[in-house]
Amino acid sequence: MDGQLWNDIISTSLGGAAGGAVAGLVLYGVQCAHVALRDRRDSKRIYKWMLLQRGPEHKWSYRSTRTIASYTNLTEDRVRYLCSHHPRITLSTGREEDMWSLEEQLVRMLESDPN
Repeated sequence: MDGQLWNDIISTSLGGAAGGAVAGLVLYGVQCAHVALRDRRDSKRIYKWMLLQRGPEHKWSYRSTRTIASYTNLTEDRVRYLCSHHPRITLSTGREEDMWSLEEQLVRMLESDPN
């Protein structure tokens, strides 16, 4: 084989490998963006529902994962994941397990507690 053929094979192989690597990175970036956007959309849905439910006629301090999942049409595992990562939603640390509250509501409850 002559030298020009080897150069063509090597340059084509390197070009294909580089193109494949770039395509893989682009697909990974698109996948990460899709996951981030979906998490953000679902987190907003949960937070908005919890804001609507905390009106003056509703005297609750915590909502269960099952209740949130039921009203937002998400799975319980997804609700648990999203609530645990949301900056304004907090998990109950008391006797009630798997209960979530809005951070502002928790602060108001603690301020109004006479103890």
